[in-house]
Amino acid sequence: MGDEIILLDFWPSMFGMRVRLALAEKGLKYEYKEEDLRNKSPLLLEMNPVHKQIPVLIHNGKPICESLIIVQYIDEVWHDKSPLLPSDPYQRAQARFWADYVDKKLYELGRKIWSTKGEEQETAKKEFIECLKLLEGELGEKPYFGGEKIGFVDVALVTFSCWFHAYESFGNFSIEAECPKLIAWTKRCMEKESVSSSLEDPHKVHGFLMGMRKKLGIE
Repeated sequence: MGDEIILLDFWPSMFGMRVRLALAEKGLKYEYKEEDLRNKSPLLLEMNPVHKQIPVLIHNGKPICESLIIVQYIDEVWHDKSPLLPSDPYQRAQARFWADYVDKKLYELGRKIWSTKGEEQETAKKEFIECLKLLEGELGEKPYFGGEKIGFVDVALVTFSCWFHAYESFGNFSIEAECPKLIAWTKRCMEKESVSSSLEDPHKVHGFLMGMRKKLGIE
């Protein structure tokens, strides 16, 4: 009997997309369960009673929560195909550092870009670009953060790219003009089937956020 893998997720979540991408890289079949975050399922509340958030990976009945922890778990359990974390302990620590940096910085700054106006939005835009430029420096001349192939940091960051169009539209700026190497990297990643099949359509994400802005009274 094979592994039973279930993913509790919400379609526009860049965190859920990380898990979808890691599963695709490993070539794993799984059952996808879409969650309504305004009316969370009993299964989600049972499997993630602490945070009550998606994504949750359920592997043979056992839940694993928090996207980066899930991606590491997937990489450790199915380590024989498409390794995402380097084997060298120092390089592995560096990959975890940058993935953690993405988590600590980009989501909150991005949220401010689409959900605020005026000075608060301008400050968030400036900081967002500074963060991306720092990541661009870390990428350097490598094709991927993982070197010659997609790795842990690529998985952590590339899922934000389908939100870039919305950030640019609501914030009235161009990420490509500021960070051309980073956008070239996102296009390189999107050439991979595992990435393009795991990420949502940027225009669909934009429409979703437009609805959120209307609810917040910004539009």
